[in-house]
Amino acid sequence: MNTASTQKNLQIFLSLHDEILLVGSAGSAFSCRSNEISTEIDRERILISFVDRKGFQTWRIASFEFDEPGIKLHLSRNFGKESEILRIVPRILPADLEAAVEIARLEQGNKIAELITSKIPGVRVVKIQLNKDNGRFAEIFMERAKSPVAVFADVSQTAPPELHISNAILKLRRLERRKKAPINDIWIAAETKTARKIQKLHALLTQKLKYRISIFEIIDEKDESELKPMRSLELIDLWRQKAGKLTLSEKSPVSASARQMITYSPESIDCITTKSGETLRFNGIRFSRIRRVFDREKCWFGIEREKQILSEKTFDAFENMIGDLEKYRAFDSPNKRHEFYRQSPEAWLESIFRRNIKLLDDNLILSPIYNQFRTANDKIDLLALRRDGRLVIIELKTSQDQEMIFQAADYWRKIELQRRKGVLNSAKIFGDLEIADRPTIVYLVAPTLGFHPDFQFLAECISEEINIYRFDLAENWREEIKVLRREKI
Repeated sequence: MNTASTQKNLQIFLSLHDEILLVGSAGSAFSCRSNEISTEIDRERILISFVDRKGFQTWRIASFEFDEPGIKLHLSRNFGKESEILRIVPRILPADLEAAVEIARLEQGNKIAELITSKIPGVRVVKIQLNKDNGRFAEIFMERAKSPVAVFADVSQTAPPELHISNAILKLRRLERRKKAPINDIWIAAETKTARKIQKLHALLTQKLKYRISIFEIIDEKDESELKPMRSLELIDLWRQKAGKLTLSEKSPVSASARQMITYSPESIDCITTKSGETLRFNGIRFSRIRRVFDREKCWFGIEREKQILSEKTFDAFENMIGDLEKYRAFDSPNKRHEFYRQSPEAWLESIFRRNIKLLDDNLILSPIYNQFRTANDKIDLLALRRDGRLVIIELKTSQDQEMIFQAADYWRKIELQRRKGVLNSAKIFGDLEIADRPTIVYLVAPTLGFHPDFQFLAECISEEINIYRFDLAENWREEIKVLRREKI
């Protein structure tokens, strides 16, 4: 991609249209004026900046192509950890845009169906449709000599691996119960990176289910796409792999600025220390950052993107913010619809257990390492050690999420691999306490109504080698933690 010509083509397109729509890969759209988008070349990279519902955004343009009636950009940032596909189109009516997105996704589904029929002999397409829930997946129904099969493919390019698996399992349950032409096999087709992640999740399923779900890797090449069936892995295959990178925050004393802020509400404010500095949270809401710049502490405060530098001129605004947090970020908030009360509920629940993990289980010892233990690029809510030395992953949810069980299982895979390789004991994440040579346990914690209606069914799809416990909390967990049910799945 020629950076200069790409920037010129983009600027010409923007100059031709006063009002445009920014359309994300999930179909969300944001209207703005073309002069509100800026581009620049930095070290042979094209950067694009704009404002949408999430605030001010800056991305690197990885690729550019004309896509009538607009253009399509492949974007990335954070060293490639985040990616997005953005379409910039002249502003049209929302209904027309929704129809255009649906047509584009159906076209992508047709391309995948053609790829399958061209690479796998003996299959014939019967029907192609988008899933009814959100239209992110193409559902391709095919006939073959052996038996009919349904193929699932993410045509929004935004679905995480856990959603691929959970959607396929739930759809399989419905299809196999049909009185007419039941379907007993599901294929998942995904691009290489996602397919390999799905393959590892697939290894954590029960043997019976693994035989009925197959994964196909779509390999995009310049001349022609390829379709490759992926091998079904066993747990023993996972333990042969290389352990993911372990990133732990360095232990350092809390700064004077952080200590001063904590005095405002010591029961509600905690401090997270990372390599880049400190972040302070009020019952889970991040409200202040402290960084050392040229041997001086510099503080910012504010919720979300509304940040200010703390100074004599802004000190009153800081105290007003703390006052609002104390008033509204509390179980007895006078306004339960206030953003401070509703925002980041899982972080609020995590902060409660961070202060006292024994509210959940009296046998647990919490890791003194940074509250969100990191494995590779994932975040595990809490990592603890039982008195018998067994490692415990604690996954928290406050609302229904069908991916919960598979997210937890994937965390288990990564942590268990590091435990087996001796990485965790070497890192001394529990100080001088030794981690027992026994499989890691998973605690899934949520208010009773926070568990998905299909939770039990989906949990039964996970291999019995993964020890999972369910903890049901009372709905008034903000006021008092009360465990209503504790059972092994």
